[in-house]
Amino acid sequence: MIRIAGLAGLALLLATSAFAQDQPLLTGKAAFGDWNADRPGVRRLIKPDDLQKPYLTESASNGAGLGDRPESAKPVLPPGFTAELIASGIANPRVVRVAPNGDLFVADSDANQIRVYRLAKDSAKPAEDGIFAGDLNQPYGIAFYPPGDKPQWIYVANNDSVVRFAYRDGDLKASGEAETIVSNIPSGGHWTRDIAFSPDGKTLYLSVGSGSNVAEGIEKEPDGGLDAWAKSMPLGTAWGEEDGRADVLAFEPDGKNGRILATGLRNCSGMTVQPATGALWCVVNERDGLGDNVPFEYATTVKDGAFYGWPWYYIGANEDPRHKGARPDLAGSVTVPDVLMQAHSAPLNIAFYDGGNFPAEYKGDAFVALHGSWNRGVRTGYKVVRLKFSDGKPTGEYQDFITGFVLSDDAVWGRPVGVAVAKDGALIVTEDANGTIWRITHVDGPS
Repeated sequence: MIRIAGLAGLALLLATSAFAQDQPLLTGKAAFGDWNADRPGVRRLIKPDDLQKPYLTESASNGAGLGDRPESAKPVLPPGFTAELIASGIANPRVVRVAPNGDLFVADSDANQIRVYRLAKDSAKPAEDGIFAGDLNQPYGIAFYPPGDKPQWIYVANNDSVVRFAYRDGDLKASGEAETIVSNIPSGGHWTRDIAFSPDGKTLYLSVGSGSNVAEGIEKEPDGGLDAWAKSMPLGTAWGEEDGRADVLAFEPDGKNGRILATGLRNCSGMTVQPATGALWCVVNERDGLGDNVPFEYATTVKDGAFYGWPWYYIGANEDPRHKGARPDLAGSVTVPDVLMQAHSAPLNIAFYDGGNFPAEYKGDAFVALHGSWNRGVRTGYKVVRLKFSDGKPTGEYQDFITGFVLSDDAVWGRPVGVAVAKDGALIVTEDANGTIWRITHVDGPS
């Protein structure tokens, strides 16, 4: 990789910073674009008041056709950044997490296995790679325990369970069988179970997505009546086929003393802990069928005891017309998410940047992988965006960081899923359309 020194390096750094600041901030309807307008540096700020009424447009079924990656195709990045291919041809690379020693652990969900890559120094070339564990059930979330430099276990979230493997620094293959920590998780539906540990290692967080779009089959009232249910269960807990779903759960590290931490999160498909504050964050895929721009997707802190709306409300006290009048008691109790993103973008994972390779202004911001729309007339998503933070708090603004995955109105070659910060400060990105993993670096290193 070429390193630019002296005045040339300073010029590149200033150009990168100016590039971001020169872009106009898109707000309101102007922020509801599509892939044709996406490019690194495009800035958006979406607020709850920008919500349109449901059904202003018809609900589209517009899934992306998957095309082969052209030989020269690479992620499109801001000036000063470069993308290198780590691996390709993987069945279904999803979540990627970085071990304390720098190894990359990747959930290959369709292959029911966890892959591991050890990169050569300052390179995207794997020096070693292998299958850490197999015979899993749609693995997705990965977490190291205890948090810190010397984990003793690797936890993996399957579709229907959480298991763990004994681990010692540098292991490329599990030394023993999986130990089940949490069983009897509702399976199917939204199957992407993510996991994370609190900074003190005392709490295991587990996200369980809904079984349906908007609880279409849920009974009007639970057994025993609504009043009794509301008094005995956490705020906004669903019942029937959605019992135990659309929640973030909390356990002790051994899987005991499970409880519901937060409710109404339709599909919290990616979780992480913010280094600056210790707060748990998740990115959520909201519901379909209400039109091109309704409702917004979001990233949010997960507050203990909070209810985020699903299935009765969205983005505050906006009632879903398909459940009109069903839960008036909840209208004033819906927590509004922290960062709103364009509807149907399909956020799948989030990582805070705490590395040393990117320019200083990236420190403390977060990256979110947007898998891309299927329920929108013209495509959106299919990119990685940067959430802006100031003093540890989200500004609400997000910015296109990686684009270039869409081939045409009808086809894409890449669908971003996983994001993680490598030990050397590079950003690692997985996409599951062509099964590739990428290493993103700033050419001249940090400012």
